[in-house]
Amino acid sequence: MFGIAAVLALGFAVAYFTIDFDETFLGWSAQNFALGATFGGSLLLIGIGIIQWAKKIMQDHEMVELRHPAKSSDDDRTAVLADLNAGIKESQIGRRPLIRNSLLGAVGMLAIPGVVLLRDLGPLPHGQAHTVWKKGMRVVNDISGLPIRPADLEVGQLVNAEPAVFFPAEGEDEAEIHGHELLAAKSKAAVIVVRMRPDDITPDAEKANWGIDGILCYSKICTHVGCPISLWEQQTHHLLCPCHQSTFDLADNGKVIFGPAHRPLPQLPLGLDSEGYIIAMSDFLDIVAPSYPELARDQKKLDEENNRGGA
Repeated sequence: MFGIAAVLALGFAVAYFTIDFDETFLGWSAQNFALGATFGGSLLLIGIGIIQWAKKIMQDHEMVELRHPAKSSDDDRTAVLADLNAGIKESQIGRRPLIRNSLLGAVGMLAIPGVVLLRDLGPLPHGQAHTVWKKGMRVVNDISGLPIRPADLEVGQLVNAEPAVFFPAEGEDEAEIHGHELLAAKSKAAVIVVRMRPDDITPDAEKANWGIDGILCYSKICTHVGCPISLWEQQTHHLLCPCHQSTFDLADNGKVIFGPAHRPLPQLPLGLDSEGYIIAMSDFLDIVAPSYPELARDQKKLDEENNRGGA
């Protein structure tokens, strides 16, 4: 049993790297099924093996211990050590190297699934400053995939949007990314497009031409812990996060005015293409991600890259 448990623990790692994430088995995720069966089977066999060892090899006798003060006396400590040594002797662990070594091997092999699962904790958020947005990419409705013109938006309106790359037109090649990578890219590139009266907007000097007649575009990802946000108060120009109530003023460069978030919402610079559709003029110049300790370092690196590009 211990030997099979060790093989199953190794099988966990094999299944993790060889079974495709999207494969199914009897309607279930094939990878999840294999991981659960191998890891669970390994733990089960180790437990059954230890029980069988205790029942069939170790001696079975009752022990009676009288009540005593919480602090053990020296005699009690000596007695405990004597009992421990007697238990070791009765288990015959020294005389049963096959059972002993196979148990140690099986328990040691359980470290493999733990190490493999550490891969699912990454990649870490720092170093992932860029999204799929790039200059000239159209902003499209995230449901219909239709491109947006300024005339399609009324003052006070909010539209959830995505980059056009996720909605290839008829005759165009499909997106190069698929599966969970596609979902991750779509969630990171998600934006909201709002229209306000131009006189209500107070942009920073470097963002003066980032809008189109009161139309602005911001990331949909809250800078606190990454929740998607679209609770729009058109009268105050405030955007609220439903998770922890962080509030951003979209008329004032996405500035945080309430809640636990510490960074403004990243803004996407906008322009128009030759057909009058709204397009991005570049990727986000700020990191799209929840806050984390490494953010200041990576934001500085991103700013340096942007400054070199502008030069």
